[in-house]
Amino acid sequence: MNIAVRAARRSLAPTAASLRFESTVRVEPSQTETLLDVGTRGIFNEEHDMLRGMARKFFNERVVPFHAKWEEQQQVSRQVWQEAGQAGLLSVTTPTEYGGAGADILSAAVIWEEQAYTGCLGPGFSIHSEIAVPYIINYGSEEQKKRYLPGACNGNTVVAIAMTEPGAGSDLQGIKTTAVRSGDDFIINGQKTFISNGQLADVVIVVARTNNASKAAHGISLFLVDCNTPGFAKGRNLKKLGLRAQDTSELFFDNVRVPASAVLGQVDRGFYQLMTELPQERLVIAALAVAHAEACYEWTRTYVKDRKAFGATLAKLQTVRFKLAELKTNIAVSRAFVDRCIQLHMSHKLDAQMASMAKYWCTDVENKVADECLQLHGGYGFMWEYPITRAFADARVQKIYGGANEIMKELISRSI
Repeated sequence: MNIAVRAARRSLAPTAASLRFESTVRVEPSQTETLLDVGTRGIFNEEHDMLRGMARKFFNERVVPFHAKWEEQQQVSRQVWQEAGQAGLLSVTTPTEYGGAGADILSAAVIWEEQAYTGCLGPGFSIHSEIAVPYIINYGSEEQKKRYLPGACNGNTVVAIAMTEPGAGSDLQGIKTTAVRSGDDFIINGQKTFISNGQLADVVIVVARTNNASKAAHGISLFLVDCNTPGFAKGRNLKKLGLRAQDTSELFFDNVRVPASAVLGQVDRGFYQLMTELPQERLVIAALAVAHAEACYEWTRTYVKDRKAFGATLAKLQTVRFKLAELKTNIAVSRAFVDRCIQLHMSHKLDAQMASMAKYWCTDVENKVADECLQLHGGYGFMWEYPITRAFADARVQKIYGGANEIMKELISRSI
């Protein structure tokens, strides 16, 4: 053996450092007994596992038993918001000086996932914590942060964000709600719709046009509007196909006067603030989609192992096993992609294109998994008491909100 070959072999031999790395590498969910096992995925550590255990206990004890009642009422209780705040499960990425845990986005992801695993998506915790509240963290004045963030963390203040209007959905540049200067104040007029947490909200981040003379993207501003402000009215709690326990509202603004101190960020820069925050919103939706798909798969795997047809369980049929193999593979691929997107986001490198890919791909997979799993339940899959039925209904909106998947493809195509 020549010297070069021996040297090459020595360089490829496992070192002590590489062996230590191999011993600490976590397996992926698809390699464990169930896709919901704790202690998997390399992006997490033991502290995240402890949080996962606590969150799992909370959702199973304080959400699951009451969710059917909340679906009938079309909204959850204020009590569960306060209980979640007391448990430290709201707005965990908020800095400690404002009442938060100062945790990383991985901790937030653990909480999204654990809620999705129960199939009880009524409490709009992720919308509040990782979609609405970050606008206050990132753009709020010191006064605004001190006023709103402690309550957002303890569950006493529910924060909603009002972008969508009857004539403007994914196209945010088309909004018609206006905020006109009046001395030191602004007067807001307009209407919003499909606003998540709209009925329970205590404060709403309102997207309004402040400069009609500017280009569409340049004349938009964000305002923090308390829900008890004169002229601000909550409309219907909208009756939906899915997410029946989550309040979704119309909001009306009739000469709502707010001080200049209510502006969130800079006047006329709201559109750019929205574009900066939307990748995280789409990442949240993607991560929820994968976790929801994992839950659908596990419910169905349990069902087909128990349900009998033609003298054996459904799991004995090759067509059923092949279908579940296909679904598991789709979920595993989506899990790997969304976990990588979370890592990129932690490094501030998740761009609009990657976030759009994650949102469109993972919600498509979620809906495919929910549909195929419902089919494997047969007639029982059409009964509302089964979690797969609710999951099928709940999953559908994921392809619509946060920017319709067709818009995601348009954003992705701009790099081609």
